[in-house]
Amino acid sequence: MTNPDLVIRGGTVADGRGGELFEADVAITGGRISEVGKVSAKGKEEIDARGKLVTPGFVDVHTHYDGQVTWSQDITPSSQNGVTTAIMGNCGVGFAPCRPDDHTRLIQLMEGVEDIPEPVLSAGIPWAWESFPDYMDWLSKRDFDIDVGAQLPHAALRVYVMGERGARRDPSTAEDNAAMARLAGEAVRSGALGFSTSRTLNHRTSTGDFTPTLKAGEDELTAIAGAMHRQGRSVLQFVLDLSTIHEDLPMMLRVADATKCPISFSITQNDKAPQRWRQTLDEINAAAQRGLSITAQIAARPVGLLLGLELSRNPFQTHPSYKAIAHLPLQERLARLHQSDVRKAILSETATATDDPLFFRPNYDKMFLLGDPPDYEQPPENALGPQARRQGRQPEELAYDAMLSDEGRGMLYVPFLNYSDGNLDATREMLIDPQSVPGLSDGGAHCGIICDASFPTYLLTHWTRDRKRGEKLSIPFVVAAQSRKTALSVGLTDRGLIAPGYKADVNVIDYDRLHLHPPKVHYDLPVGGRRLLQDVDGYEATIVSGVVTRRQGEATGRRPGKLIRGAQGVVS
Repeated sequence: MTNPDLVIRGGTVADGRGGELFEADVAITGGRISEVGKVSAKGKEEIDARGKLVTPGFVDVHTHYDGQVTWSQDITPSSQNGVTTAIMGNCGVGFAPCRPDDHTRLIQLMEGVEDIPEPVLSAGIPWAWESFPDYMDWLSKRDFDIDVGAQLPHAALRVYVMGERGARRDPSTAEDNAAMARLAGEAVRSGALGFSTSRTLNHRTSTGDFTPTLKAGEDELTAIAGAMHRQGRSVLQFVLDLSTIHEDLPMMLRVADATKCPISFSITQNDKAPQRWRQTLDEINAAAQRGLSITAQIAARPVGLLLGLELSRNPFQTHPSYKAIAHLPLQERLARLHQSDVRKAILSETATATDDPLFFRPNYDKMFLLGDPPDYEQPPENALGPQARRQGRQPEELAYDAMLSDEGRGMLYVPFLNYSDGNLDATREMLIDPQSVPGLSDGGAHCGIICDASFPTYLLTHWTRDRKRGEKLSIPFVVAAQSRKTALSVGLTDRGLIAPGYKADVNVIDYDRLHLHPPKVHYDLPVGGRRLLQDVDGYEATIVSGVVTRRQGEATGRRPGKLIRGAQGVVS
């Protein structure tokens, strides 16, 4: 009998099925799990997992690594958070198909929608393709520290077929629909796991234009989704606006019914209608009862903006006296902000209107200091507004001083979704709904304002161990939700379980030591581009296709990850 390539000894296993934890060895041979239980054979490599939690690798279905995969082989920060499979191409944005004349247009769209700086994208993307199959062929030659799957982005497809008419959101013709459908079918044959689109006003180019897909017609979406699903299992992922969900959700359900295409979309709690999420979940559960395949993607915590002098936005960015110095390098700006006359002038002014969808007039009753360790579920009395009232000061003063701390690197935290009630009780209800999966980490995106790629770690730390302001979730539930359940939602039946025959994507976790650090700015993107990252402790080992890619939080330099080509099944 051939010895296994790797044996993980004596770990406490959460196998992805959602059942009770159990102690077992896990043997891996040829990139697959070969045995679970008492493994007598000695592995060529062994990991002592006694006292450690052993889980399947996490499958993150909502990322934006479409650019990063072209310049980097390490899909950080997701790979630092136990993720072994990341699905990109969400929200209708991406870089294929694309004619040479439209490179700038797609970069501006990605910059505006996902806050990935234009200089980074312009310098980093090699544009060694035009069609979506070309993009997939090019990516298939690259090795990564995790597996990556791609979806066909609607905005790129629409502009490719319709040109300027598509960009300015003209209705498509029957000929346009036929052309998009043909290319969509080709995308599935080349390995696309799905198709994504956006219908939210918040998604705009960096020049302020709305996304090309905003008002795409039902006939257009039906043609595309139908063509893709006829070629193989293909998920339709979409983002909707609260203001139009009463029109758009029924329409998307009709598309799903007509095409038999599984659909997946994001649900959050919005302050403008804090109970609408319940109605939406009721609607999708009713649709599921009718036989539709439908998944709600749920954020693990508040979708929160980080504000600061080093970041994309801050509470004073529209104040005239701040705008006068906003162009200065951080250290020069900091010196000016410490001057009493500059401080007095900025604090005497008020925020003005802007069309930036991610700039809100500051609400200091929902603005917090995140803390160390970061606390994403703070009581309302911790907000700057209540703090200032207790101190007899203005909240703007507290915000100003907080941003000047840590040599101008202090950050403010504004939970703008999933926090209408001042706690995460609604989020918990969303997470436990039978039609939901964890999603919305946006790994690779929002480099200077949101840092949520740590969602998989947060699900384990906060929801199963650290939560103090409400009910928790069990380890087996959380592990199953973000490994097996997410994998199945995008057609990857070969992973997400620790069982013989399944892909050997595994985490060995020091659960007691698992810990997120506060977000910090790093300048490690092409041309020194900025991004927010969170260090994490507690991942003893991450294994992709049987190869240890990370040990004690450090990369091993081994990159067994590949581009996923279409839906995957278990190899017996």
